[in-house]
Amino acid sequence: MAAIVRLSSVCRRGVKPLFYQSTLLARPAVVLHKEQQPQPLTARIHSSPPLYAGSDSKAASLHWTAERVLSIALLALGPVAYFSPGPVIDYSLAAALTLHGHWGLGQVLTDYVHGDTKVKLASAGLFVLSTVTFAGLCYFNYNDVGICNAIALLYSK
Repeated sequence: MAAIVRLSSVCRRGVKPLFYQSTLLARPAVVLHKEQQPQPLTARIHSSPPLYAGSDSKAASLHWTAERVLSIALLALGPVAYFSPGPVIDYSLAAALTLHGHWGLGQVLTDYVHGDTKVKLASAGLFVLSTVTFAGLCYFNYNDVGICNAIALLYSK
């Protein structure tokens, strides 16, 4: 929608984009079936059920913000792990990597797994996978060289 508004503001200045036609933007797409009334195309597209309580809930917005903050923190934790290794950074990386993977795979499941039973099984599997991943990274930090030193060893040879 923002692109349409931006194109219309450019067209008012006298510039005509090559594929901009107001008739294409003004009419909705319609699908006709036998013995049925015309329906908008978007009525036939499957959408995932909402994950959060209400449409006025700010939980989804906060979750989106938390995902972005974690992604930026992971960008910063990479160089910190190389230049300043330590147990605090090791366990922070273990938690951040596990949470980042859990949220990312959760979005994949939301997009591609449908049906109550399948969603419950996939969510349980994701929870088990995330738990095993975090436990494995913590075990690696405690009993081996740790994530920071492993990153340093990758770049030392």
